Amino acid sequence: MAATFLNHPWGLQGSCCIPSSRMFASSSLRFPSSSLSWHRHKVRGSSSFSDDPAAFISDAIISSHRHESPSESESESTLILIRHGESLWNEKNLFTGCCDVPLTRKGVEEAIEAGKRISYIPIDIIFTSVLIRAKMTAMLSMTQHHQKKVPIIIHNESEQATAWTRIYSEKTTKQSIPVITAWQLNERMYGELQGLNKQETAERYGKEKVHEWRRSFDIPPPKGESLEMCSERAVAYFKDFIEPHLKSGRHVMVAAHGNSLRSIIMYLEKLTSQEVMNLELSTGVPLLYIYKEGKFISRGSPVGTTEVGVYAYTQSTNNNEHD
Repeated sequence: MAATFLNHPWGLQGSCCIPSSRMFASSSLRFPSSSLSWHRHKVRGSSSFSDDPAAFISDAIISSHRHESPSESESESTLILIRHGESLWNEKNLFTGCCDVPLTRKGVEEAIEAGKRISYIPIDIIFTSVLIRAKMTAMLSMTQHHQKKVPIIIHNESEQATAWTRIYSEKTTKQSIPVITAWQLNERMYGELQGLNKQETAERYGKEKVHEWRRSFDIPPPKGESLEMCSERAVAYFKDFIEPHLKSGRHVMVAAHGNSLRSIIMYLEKLTSQEVMNLELSTGVPLLYIYKEGKFISRGSPVGTTEVGVYAYTQSTNNNEHD
């Protein structure tokens, strides 16, 4: 029989991704069983399935898991942010932006290493941009996870896509993790710089002008997006579709890009437009946040003094708390 799915139009049917009720055996993090259950959470201001992936994923599992949703003060959940591994255009020092370029061999290795670092941190749902380098990073990282669940991209872009990607095994569904792709998490669009060599562009336009395009908050490159414009779409999506999962006690991974993640971190850590200009994210390095009592707690901030990359998997995690 096909898994029960309450008539919702998406390919991963039935009760999806229910974590174990036991605590995850991480050396650095302990999560009470109450925080590992999936709960229904209505995303504000939306009733459309196609516009609201967070809502219909929650609905699809409500019939088999009818726990009371924890209050925000009781809920504790994890947020993992990963910038994609090195891409072929990163390697060639080209402006990539929204061009869809895959990972290099090094990028693949970075994604796998990222997976090892987060292998004992629970993950219930994954969000990525629509670009292949972010999707590859998410998929490759999950090959290292101790849960051994299979990440499956949800296709609800058309009725046919929904029908053709339907899973008919409830057992298989429970051994899967839904992956939601969203263009709002894409890298910022670099306009007329896309595909150009960064060094040659600096020689052509001047280093100061190119640095202004790359690192200013509100000045876009020709026919492209500024960080402010990228932030508007990325943060709005985070608030509407990702944060509700965290508030409901689910554990989330986001695989995206330097500028979309800088935008989200700006929101999480309440950075100013000046502070975010100096924020650099390494490829393939997981950043860990705890959501608790309505606050995001950084386990080693990318703008702090903590050594990059260590806080997501070592015992020092609990000693690096920032509000």
